[in-house]
Amino acid sequence: MFFAFFNQVSGINAIIYYAPRIFEMAGLGAHSSLLSTVGIGLINFIFTLIGINIIDKVGRRVLMLVGSVGLIASLSMVAFTFYSGNLSGFAIPIYMMMFIAFFAFSQGAVIWVFISEIFPNQVRAKGQTLGSSTHWVMAAIIAFGFPYLAETLGGAVTFSFFAIMMVLQFIFVWRFMPETKGRSLEQIETNIVLH
Repeated sequence: MFFAFFNQVSGINAIIYYAPRIFEMAGLGAHSSLLSTVGIGLINFIFTLIGINIIDKVGRRVLMLVGSVGLIASLSMVAFTFYSGNLSGFAIPIYMMMFIAFFAFSQGAVIWVFISEIFPNQVRAKGQTLGSSTHWVMAAIIAFGFPYLAETLGGAVTFSFFAIMMVLQFIFVWRFMPETKGRSLEQIETNIVLH
């Protein structure tokens, strides 16, 4: 549940659904913001393929740790840019594309693999259902809540919240997430009990 929760409080669906609006908040015109959205889709596709191709080489945990650091950095830079009020240029679109790259490379590639590997066979279906349900409920909450948050709190506070959530995710992954690459369910279970 935590894994699915953190996946969504990164702000991924808010960013994908509302990218043109975010770019307009950052001072880009409507035409530029729509073109930037195409860039986000392309980067998401490319980095998802990269993540899928290396997930079995480097492991799920390493991808999540690297991804968490990248998400913290990119979200913090977006928040800082909104705080500073220096919204001219393409800083926010560049930081958002960095965010998408790190997300696709890590969480986007790892979540469904990890959720399918972490549960013992006797509870796997229920566990995957719980993880998936948490993911999509949180996706709906973030998607519906983002416009209100962005309007009332502004971009700086909203993206700071997402960055703080990714700091908590980093701690969660570092302290609690077991590596599932090349390990049997028994080995994973033993590792979880030892932690």
